[in-house]
Amino acid sequence: MSEEGSAKEESAGSSLAPRIIKLLIAGLVLSIGFLCLVASRTGAPEVATVKMVCGLIVLWIVLGGALMHYFRDSVRQFILGVPLEWRVKFTLFATLLALVEEAIAVLMTNLAPLLGVEKGEAYLTASTNYLDVVLFHSVVVFIPLFIALAVLLTRYDFSPFAVFLLFGITGILCEATINPAGAFFGIAQWIFIYGLMVYLPAYCLPQGRGARPVEWYHYVFSVPAVFLIALPLLIPIIYLIGHILKHPSGAHF
Repeated sequence: MSEEGSAKEESAGSSLAPRIIKLLIAGLVLSIGFLCLVASRTGAPEVATVKMVCGLIVLWIVLGGALMHYFRDSVRQFILGVPLEWRVKFTLFATLLALVEEAIAVLMTNLAPLLGVEKGEAYLTASTNYLDVVLFHSVVVFIPLFIALAVLLTRYDFSPFAVFLLFGITGILCEATINPAGAFFGIAQWIFIYGLMVYLPAYCLPQGRGARPVEWYHYVFSVPAVFLIALPLLIPIIYLIGHILKHPSGAHF
């Protein structure tokens, strides 16, 4: 690991991070185990949905997370060499990872016939159309949050692991606007899914960018701050999609 990368990880509280990750993994295993038990006693759509969730976990969280961790220093060297302003690089990189995650989720939704149900009976995304999902439901809304997070990182030197957790919590709140029970029950899952969108971009931030050290109360206000900073962009986007384009907000197949 590079000296700069090591300094970032140490500032996150390297002794605490593995414990939190283990706790999240335990929560993920328990929640998926419970879902499997419930689905086995219900019907084919529920079983198919759980299989889709497991596919997303394996491809995005397990495989994707492992690749990000293993190649993080190589990726960091590459990103630092890209001749763009670091906030732009952070936002574009996080957007790219969000597009990858949504591609996996849409793939799982499109696998419904192979899982014993019709399309629309079981799903992870609002549509089987990838462009529809990212342009009208998910990534289009994430981008203002990524920009807001970049603004926050301009002022405060949050560690990559802290950014992972904070955006994971942001993701839980986003999911709660759609399905409060599912957001609460899937806390570990959502922290991994959303956190992995920003962990590697945060790891690739340059040192000496003028950000100040983080105090404990900055963690408390960081998530509300991200939403507040993003609102000037979020409100027009949501209004455009829902009221001008009149695109359905729920699932449509």
